[in-house]
Amino acid sequence: MKIKRREFILSSVSAALYAANIPAWAQGSDTPRKGGTLTVLLNSEPTALLSVANVATPILSVSAKVTEGLLKYAPDLTPEPQLATHWSISPDGKTYEFKLRKDVTWHDGKPFTSADVAFSIETLKKIHPRGRSTYANLTSIETPDPYTAILKLSRPAPYLLRAFIATESPIIPRHLYEGTDAVSNPHTSAPIGTGPFVFKEWVRGSHLRYVRNPNYWDPPKPNVDELIVRFVPDLGASEIAFETGAADLGYRTPFPLSDGDRIRQVKSLRVETAGSTYNYNVSSIDFNLDNPYFKDLRVRQAVAHAIDRNVIVKVVAFGVGQVCYSPIAPGLKEFNDPTPTPYPFDLARANALLDEAGLRHGADGVRFSVPLDFNPISSEGARLADYMRSALSRIGIAVQIRSQDASTFIKRIYTDRDFAFSTNGSSNLFDPTVGVQRLYWSKNFIKGVPFSNATHYSNPRVDQLLEAAAVENDKQKRIEYFKAFQEIVAHELPNLNLYQPLFLTVANQRVRNEVLTADGVEANLADVYLDPAST
Repeated sequence: MKIKRREFILSSVSAALYAANIPAWAQGSDTPRKGGTLTVLLNSEPTALLSVANVATPILSVSAKVTEGLLKYAPDLTPEPQLATHWSISPDGKTYEFKLRKDVTWHDGKPFTSADVAFSIETLKKIHPRGRSTYANLTSIETPDPYTAILKLSRPAPYLLRAFIATESPIIPRHLYEGTDAVSNPHTSAPIGTGPFVFKEWVRGSHLRYVRNPNYWDPPKPNVDELIVRFVPDLGASEIAFETGAADLGYRTPFPLSDGDRIRQVKSLRVETAGSTYNYNVSSIDFNLDNPYFKDLRVRQAVAHAIDRNVIVKVVAFGVGQVCYSPIAPGLKEFNDPTPTPYPFDLARANALLDEAGLRHGADGVRFSVPLDFNPISSEGARLADYMRSALSRIGIAVQIRSQDASTFIKRIYTDRDFAFSTNGSSNLFDPTVGVQRLYWSKNFIKGVPFSNATHYSNPRVDQLLEAAAVENDKQKRIEYFKAFQEIVAHELPNLNLYQPLFLTVANQRVRNEVLTADGVEANLADVYLDPAST
């Protein structure tokens, strides 16, 4: 049977996998059960437990269990109360006022106040990978009383109301961070928050353990007594853990995509696509523009002509994704430019460009050799690196793949800049100003800040377009700014945007309410409960 092309390109395997999905928020009984231990699997161990200065996926997976945001968001991105109960925006878009919950305490017993909010957001503006752009227009934060925080902006920020989620803008305790380096502060790896779970231990290489916060401001939540987060980098081992019931919950496709059809047939498991509307991703190849080879546009163009995105979606993503030519994901439909790349698959043109660049074939057929680092956080990283090695060998570029753990990869790319090019994946989040600008804005080239401008791309016109879009309240004008930006980077190729992956969540049938919000499993899991009758 011929499969129809829809929003996502689905292989015959994945089409069957998603056809019968029922949204998680429509499941479960009216009265959540109390107690039990929820076991969550992560494919990579986090390098920290708080997303104040690093937004790597493993950190996002656990940060919000302890530290919360001012708001949370429904699947359609409608804002809902969390630490803030009410909020308002001035007609000119330059004043945001939040009324905060009263009688909220930090896990160490200290009271939560507006001073914590002001300190947290000021810290995020300085050190968060996206904070410099997200809060670029923030000039001051007023705290007229302990339960009011007023953000003053120099210019409008039309995206800002959706930026106050726990993973993106975590509220941290001022009394534990003030006067310290937030990155190296010990509480970044042993967090104290206001959330439903209290951090207890981090056994390196094994697991994290959290316990129920008995003083949580939203009683009687959380519903489970204990949360265990295990690190299982081998997807085959993860698959076994889910099938045997040793694991309850995993997200971002915690099993081999090639086994999707079989996993869908396991009666004790539920596979779903919900809970990803806050985090559309784009997988890419990022060039180091300071590299002696890749600083030449002709070499980057040759690499672009040597790859076939449709093949990548098929063999790397097993059909679970959509071809993407733009830094803005197709999921952000109003902003994404679907115009095909100006450098289509064309090996003859690729070879001609390398000849023009003076990179001739040697006696062994190799023009030059170059290392390729892949991001190990994603299971597709290694497969994409293998594809690139094979594809580039056809035009005389010899690729040596370097593998490393996540912390080493991040240090190599963003601190040491000891790389030529890399496979990577970046979240667009809910708006290009927040998720995309950080990757192309010259002012966000900051050594040591993960998932910032790794390519060292700099174009004054691109900076102007991104900065204009960040403050433009007219939606159509914003779209025009972003379209112009996409056209420029499509030709200049600081990186190669390849496809938008579709992430899958796996849950044991006994797990309920695991995906109620736009961020899915990355949320605080306060509503999750275990229903033994459904096992």
